[in-house]
Amino acid sequence: MSNKEQMINQTINKYEQYINPAMAKLFRFMGLSTIEWEAEGTIIKDIGGKEYIDCLGGYGVFSLGHRHPKVVEAVKRQLDFMPLSSKVLFDKPMADLAELLAEITPGDLQYSFIVNSGTEAVEGSLKLARVHTGRSKFVATTNSFHGKTLGSLSATGREMFREPFQPLLAGFSHVPFGDIDALAQVVDKETAAVIIEPIQGEGGIIVPPDTYLPAVREICDKTGALLLCDEVQTGLGRTGKMFAVEHYGVVPDIITTAKALGGGIMPIGAFTARPKVWDKYITSPFLHTSTFGGNPLACAAAIAAVSVIREEGLLKRAEQSGHYFMGKLTELAKTYPEVIAQVRGKGLMIGIELTKEGIGGLIMSEMIDKGVLIAYTLNNPKVMRIEPPLIIEQEQIDYVISALSSALVKAQDMLEDL
Repeated sequence: MSNKEQMINQTINKYEQYINPAMAKLFRFMGLSTIEWEAEGTIIKDIGGKEYIDCLGGYGVFSLGHRHPKVVEAVKRQLDFMPLSSKVLFDKPMADLAELLAEITPGDLQYSFIVNSGTEAVEGSLKLARVHTGRSKFVATTNSFHGKTLGSLSATGREMFREPFQPLLAGFSHVPFGDIDALAQVVDKETAAVIIEPIQGEGGIIVPPDTYLPAVREICDKTGALLLCDEVQTGLGRTGKMFAVEHYGVVPDIITTAKALGGGIMPIGAFTARPKVWDKYITSPFLHTSTFGGNPLACAAAIAAVSVIREEGLLKRAEQSGHYFMGKLTELAKTYPEVIAQVRGKGLMIGIELTKEGIGGLIMSEMIDKGVLIAYTLNNPKVMRIEPPLIIEQEQIDYVISALSSALVKAQDMLEDL
């Protein structure tokens, strides 16, 4: 047995003994019995040197690709000055990032609190909505995903994740995504906020009607509820706009960001709000704090990430590549209607809904074998997600389409044998 094989076996054994044996078993079943070793751009290499086109992008983290040199440089430069904040003196990188977030977010969103992850951004947003409105009710949507900490899980609309941890926070109700009539029936004068993804990610890349978000905004305005848009997955160029709400001309009261904000280098998140919503945090600035939130390394990465998105024209690139990708996938859907029920999405946030839930694992395994990393969505295993780095080249898209075509042939054969 070679040294690399020994290392792989040792790592898998450590997963089984110290992380989660069920996870190790699932990875093996999916053909993932190797170790990720290095990555650059759109390519991940395993310990054996095999290359994979990253079409999952860390569920939206690697919008700039892996190890973008400008983000790496910014973090290395900050490391030589001060990696973490004293939390006593003024922190310039955090101030610069907050200013930048006010600039790039829509409308009059101005004040930001910097955190370490998307679920923390949601937690902070829920607290902010409560303290500003003095109300305790929240309305979310079924099949939504807002995180798995206690507050964010209360908003998440997937019972499989919620049920083991009941009772969750009181006051949360869920209505079908895209159903404005259902929403209008439950939002009232006691509702602190409606929390919503502009496009549902883990729910299966569900794109609402163009009239939906504007109508949600109108309901919130009439009742005094805040509109809280979770852009952890859709934000920062993924859909072809800096933020997905821009497709619909809507300005939320609070917006959350994370994932791509760290440029694929550092974990970071944020929630940004209109000035009037920040009133209680101005009166009592230590109502919400975070030891590591807004640390200089993460803020340096985020500032560089936004600069790269702008300088490299990644919004336009995501729109154009997404249009090309969707066109090719739609052709495959016509060729394999027994396997693919629908292709949908915006920009490079694309979902492939399959006709049967069980074939997602087969397709994923076949794609991985051919050197393409994809996965299905957490809340809807029938939907395969395509979320590559925004820098993906057309030649790589063509390779992915070719690999997927081969996987669909096997999936079709399997369905015929059932």
